[in-house]
Amino acid sequence: MGSEFGRLLEQFLTHIGVERGLAQSTVDAYASDLRRYLDWLEARGVHGPAAVTRQDVEDYVADLDGAGESGRSKARRLASIHAFHRFALAQQAVASDVAATVKAPKGAGTLPDVLTVDEVARLLEAVPQPGSTGVAGVEDTVLVRDRALLELMYATGARVSEIVGADIDDMDFDEHVIRVTGKGSKQRLVPVGRYACQALRRYLDEARPVLERRKRSGSAERRALFLNKRGCRLSRQSVWEVVKAAGIADAQVYVDPLIMSVATDNSACVQALDCIRAIRAAYPEAHITGGLSNISFGLPERALVNRTFLTLALGAGLDS
Repeated sequence: MGSEFGRLLEQFLTHIGVERGLAQSTVDAYASDLRRYLDWLEARGVHGPAAVTRQDVEDYVADLDGAGESGRSKARRLASIHAFHRFALAQQAVASDVAATVKAPKGAGTLPDVLTVDEVARLLEAVPQPGSTGVAGVEDTVLVRDRALLELMYATGARVSEIVGADIDDMDFDEHVIRVTGKGSKQRLVPVGRYACQALRRYLDEARPVLERRKRSGSAERRALFLNKRGCRLSRQSVWEVVKAAGIADAQVYVDPLIMSVATDNSACVQALDCIRAIRAAYPEAHITGGLSNISFGLPERALVNRTFLTLALGAGLDS
């Protein structure tokens, strides 16, 4: 790669990694996409940012299509190119943004499949819980932890990286909210429903102290909300095994990363979720279909929920 492109690329990567605070994995993805793009330009005879034309960008996208890239991959690579050219314009390395009007290919965006309320309920109920007498060993502590983890993700719609990155002090039981840190180190407060609060309280009172004592070297992990069997902060990859152990291995899932998202106003959804689960407990014979919007009741004969807004996407790995 030539010095002009190379220098601007390094400046761009520093900008998104340091000034914007993006995760290293995100910076690495940008770097991979852009090095491929810039190498392609140089092979075409374009040796600096000022020499790039709109036609170059369009031809590169067409070349990706000819190479069999999926619509999703092409859209991601084009997003990296857009960000790079905007940065070049802001740095006055070019006179105009030649990529601004180049559109992502049609069909690049697709809606994910969803889990129904019944499927998510089965996911949660599949995690057996120790009796009211308390946990009896490390396996019991893991079960209590797993239930709290799944309940919290179901209630908040937070990314798995946000949940496993949370600290004990981030949870406010009085206000029923949790502070999570998302992309770009941005923080937000997310409402937490009653069922999740109950599961978290049991985990913190009965299970987490047992897991904390299992750390064999160094000081005890007193900050992390969720711990693994070795007393260390739970990693995002281990959640795959948690969900698979709960019996959802055959569900329609996506890998990148695990999200159980609620695609409506979260505070309203938390109330709706608790309401649905209360109905299930009070009327086991009630028939519930769909998801979380426009709830109507004809109880005890049936409870109908018209649409589903829950998505489950899974990461891979194990450290639990």
